[in-house]
Amino acid sequence: MITIGLLREGKIPADNRVALTPAHCKWIHKTSTEVRVIAQASPERCYSDKEYLAAGVEVREDMTGCDILLGIKEVPAKTLLPGKTYLFFSHTKKQQPDNRQMFRAILEKKITLIDYECLEHDDGQRILGFGFFAGVVGAHNGIMAYGQRTGEYNLGRVHQQQSFRELIHTYFGLRLPEIKVAVTGSGRVAHGVLEVMNLLEIVEVEPDEFLERSFSYPVFTQLKGGGLYEHVQTKTYHREHFHAHPQDYRCTFLPFTRTADILMNGIYWDKNMPRLFEWEDMVHPDFRIKTIADITDDKEGSIPCNLGEASMEAPIYGVDRQTRQRTAPYLPGSVDVMAVGNLPNELPRDASRYFGQQLIKYVLEPLINGGSKIIDRATMVRGGQLMEHYRYLSEYAGVR
Repeated sequence: MITIGLLREGKIPADNRVALTPAHCKWIHKTSTEVRVIAQASPERCYSDKEYLAAGVEVREDMTGCDILLGIKEVPAKTLLPGKTYLFFSHTKKQQPDNRQMFRAILEKKITLIDYECLEHDDGQRILGFGFFAGVVGAHNGIMAYGQRTGEYNLGRVHQQQSFRELIHTYFGLRLPEIKVAVTGSGRVAHGVLEVMNLLEIVEVEPDEFLERSFSYPVFTQLKGGGLYEHVQTKTYHREHFHAHPQDYRCTFLPFTRTADILMNGIYWDKNMPRLFEWEDMVHPDFRIKTIADITDDKEGSIPCNLGEASMEAPIYGVDRQTRQRTAPYLPGSVDVMAVGNLPNELPRDASRYFGQQLIKYVLEPLINGGSKIIDRATMVRGGQLMEHYRYLSEYAGVR
């Protein structure tokens, strides 16, 4: 018998998503006599303890009897149980300083860590993630913020709706002005953004049209890798080469800062990649962007004026273009920034249902049956030892 424990989220502010919904747990119990799921008591989850109990899931405080522990966000170092197998988003593969203590505790306590972010198909496509719903909520918030700034329309908050289906109903009859929206990226986040663009009947146009024409209706353009970066010498773009040698490329986004009203940023970024624009560009008189939804949310990353996370309760802040200081939103001379790390929390049930379905479909069976190539590639630490793919984290982890 394998016992899977659903952890109560310990990171503050608490996340309300779950790895497995009550319905998922009920299905697992029905289809397997070798697996039992228990849930740690939690007042924060989008599914209550009562809902888990009604699905036949035991709810308890003590997780020491579990073999595998599933969370969502980082687990506080002090609550990590020695010798266990954990799956959650550790946010350590980029050597994030805030999670260094937790990562070292994982090694010290001889824990096995399988990171959701590292679970990939053979072609490198990620298996698990909340990116689509981050894109939906981020796009909604970006459009909402522009309406708040201009006063031309009013859009409510996502979390006021019970589901994505209910959210769609709030778009009926909404008339948007002649805005121009630039969307960056091509992954799950961008797909979520495009879903909202289509639901709001914002018309897609080609990048050259976006730059050269005016429109009497709202439009957007999508900029993927080849439309954002070019090799400094050859003026070409090859995805694999770019990710291996990003320092050899420059960003070609700058002309869009002069024509877009709203930027929806959904690109992957690391410290070696060129930014979409720089601080110096923001003070230019032609810089037109008023609202930036930085959905991938890298502080001072591809968006230099991302000065850190806002909260789900207050997702928008302003940044003064001259002083580079954080301000209240919607002020003259400022750019409004939406940067929230847990956007899917505004649609937690929808996001959790999708996540759990993918977890069951691709991960659960090999996980309980001894592993697979997919599981092995995503195992950052096994029994307190860094795995080969993650040896580059040795200094970060404090090991030799």
